[in-house]
This record gives sequence, C-alpha cells and structure tokens, in this order.
Amino acid sequence: MKTVAFHTLGCKVNQYDTQAMLEQFRAAGYEIVPFDSDADVYVINTCTVTGTGDKKSMQLTRRLRREHPDSHIVLAGCLAQRKGSELLETGAKLIIGTQRRGEVVQLLEKAVADGPINAVNGLGAATPFEPLAITSQDEHTRATLKIQEGCNNHCTYCIIPSVRGPIRSRPLDNVRAETERLAKAGYTEIVLTGIHLSSYGRDWQDGTTLLDAIRTVHEVKQVQRIRLGSLEPTIATKEFAAALAALPKVCPQFHLALQSGSDTVLARMARRYNMRMYMQAVENLRAAFPLAAFTTDVLTGFPGETEEEFQQTAQVIRDVGFAKIHVFPYSQREGTKAAVMPNQLPKAEKEKRARALIAIGEETAAAYQQRWLGRETTVLLEEKRDGLWHGCTPEYIPVTLPDGPALQQGQIVPVRLTASDGEGMSANQL
Repeated sequence: MKTVAFHTLGCKVNQYDTQAMLEQFRAAGYEIVPFDSDADVYVINTCTVTGTGDKKSMQLTRRLRREHPDSHIVLAGCLAQRKGSELLETGAKLIIGTQRRGEVVQLLEKAVADGPINAVNGLGAATPFEPLAITSQDEHTRATLKIQEGCNNHCTYCIIPSVRGPIRSRPLDNVRAETERLAKAGYTEIVLTGIHLSSYGRDWQDGTTLLDAIRTVHEVKQVQRIRLGSLEPTIATKEFAAALAALPKVCPQFHLALQSGSDTVLARMARRYNMRMYMQAVENLRAAFPLAAFTTDVLTGFPGETEEEFQQTAQVIRDVGFAKIHVFPYSQREGTKAAVMPNQLPKAEKEKRARALIAIGEETAAAYQQRWLGRETTVLLEEKRDGLWHGCTPEYIPVTLPDGPALQQGQIVPVRLTASDGEGMSANQL
C-alpha cells in the first residue's frame, strides 16, 4: 500500500482543504501516515498570507527534497497558486494551487507517469465553488465546514483575493448534507469557515445571507454547537445579533476582524469600516450575548503607522477586552498596493510593536477569564492527558478538569469554573 503524509500551513480553510485531499487519497487506497515518517507522497498545503508563511512552506519543501529524494511532493494552497510553475524548481511533482483539489490523486499519478505538472488554474468571475467534501477530521473533536471561498475586498495589504479568487458560496443543500454526514460521524460542534465568511450568499444576489447557512446547520438535530469563523464588523448589526441569539446552538465567541484601531490606518488599508462602526458591532453582540468572548487579528507596523496610531490600536484592545488576539507584524506582499507605500517601518520596530500588543492581549485575556470564575458552563472534551481532560467552553476558553466515570472524548459536560492561570481555566464536573 502506498503511503501519504500531509502538512497544513495557515488557516482553517486550508485545514478543511487538506482533509478533503486526505480523503481523496484514502479512497484511492493510500495509507495516511504521520508527516515526520517515511512516505511515498508528501502533500504540503501552503500559506502566503505573510512572508513567514512563504518561508515555512519553502523550507519544508526543501527539507523533504533533501531527506526523502525518492518521494513525491505535492504543493497545494495559496503559495502554490501564487507561484505556480516557479515551484517546479523545488523538485515538487505536482503544483495544484487553490483549485482541482478533488483531482489531486489523478493529477499526481499522471505527473508520476509523465513528469512534473503545474495544474494551477487562473481564478475569475466564472470560477465555481469547488465541490470538495469531507466525512471526518482526523484527530479533531469539532469539525470545520467550509461554506465560502474567495474575497472581493482587495485590502491594500492582502494578497488573498489574487490567490483565492472572487467570492463563491456553497449551496445550502450541500451545506446541510455535509453537516448531516459530520453529525452522523459523531461531531457535535461544527465550525463554519470561509475566506470571507460574511460574504456568504452575496454572489447569488437572491437575498441569501450567512444567517441562512447558520440556520441550515442549526436544524441538524445532532449538532449541539455552531462556532463561526472570522466575521467582518459590518455584518454585526442589531438585527444580526438578535437573530444569532435566537439560535441557542451558536457559540458566543466572535472573531471580529480588527487589523488596526486607528481610523487613518484603516483608511490606508482600504478596510470597509471605522472604529465607530467596529465598537457598535461589539456593542450589538454584547447586548445579545453579555458574556461573549471577542477574539481578533491585529496587523501592526503598517506603512506610515505613527506612534499615535499604534497607541490607538493598543487602547482599542483594552477597551474591547479581547479574550484572545493574534498579532502579526506587517509583511510586504509583492503585488499589493501597501508593498509600495512610502514610510515602510523597520522590521525591529514592527516586531517591538507586535510584542507590546501581545502583552496587552494577554492582560485582557486574563481579565476575561476572571469574569468566569465560579460560573457554570459546558466543556467539549477534546483529549485526556495525565488524568486531566482538556477542552473548551462555548466561548472557546481552554479548560482542564479531572477525569471522571463515563467521560469520553467528544462529550459535552456541564462544569463549574474554579480557577484561572491566564492561559486557561480549571473546572469541576457538575
């Protein structure tokens, strides 16, 4: 039996795409093996959001070529889409990009027989939503369900629209069918994800919105939790928040894209909101979910970012009281408008600002967890280590609790939260 190993860089959308390719190989008779073992085929699902993603993808490819010269390498994902045939120089057998993942086995076998193939297709208005499907997610207790692809926003710093294409949405009947498959496989929490999730349905121009997809998943009886991927602040109107509150399976954890807390930086980024709109979105969701967890991404050191603009971002992080933030120093991406903007900041300054924001984020995360001390909630049990179960609350707070009779992976149990160490919380089963 041939063996194949997978490694995913980047976002939850990439994780979903990897799982879809994994199942294609498994159906073709391949054995799935760990990435650090010997394999006949290595599939790397690449990322190009930042320079770090590019670097990791290339380093990994070169290491595999050096350590496993007789194995076949498949490069998929965003960097593969962006570089295409250039990556054949790495010795990869197949370059597949962000389309044709459903043909990955057939394309690889053709490449093995006939020589290396660059199977990257251009992305345009007529590009369809690729009908990938999964039945499980290896080593996970929650399942990610990709319902949207592409982005039309073209923020000045972002390369993603050029490597993921325009917005495309997954048909609602297909969303329901995959939800039912995953629920039947035992997944009780479904994470809805997409490149620009808030745009779901917009390409059809028939009034379909993200709420329709959420309600479709909500109707599947076995699903107990629905978690949303990254949302644009503009979607979080009072009406949207009230509609979510009427769906009890929706987890009150909202990843609202921030990027910067400065209106002037947001304008240079070509973001489609300002801080008044952002804080209104937070207020709308908090009115419907008083203990909601807010998480976000922050991009610091954008071209021309002054000390005052940086401090505005720092203050917004404190004011919102985020439960978790991901901070990225700005990275120039060739082909974006921001890459040629004046007043590019030195790398050392960008990294210094990133460290400062991370420290503030750690403070707000600890303060958020303190609000939960003594409260009752539920925990999805994910794994057991050293006699303790590890899992997450609906708000995505990491929790540990002692093992008990009949507890098992994937179970959702009621608990009382008893302590916090800043990283996570301890709990006792009720």
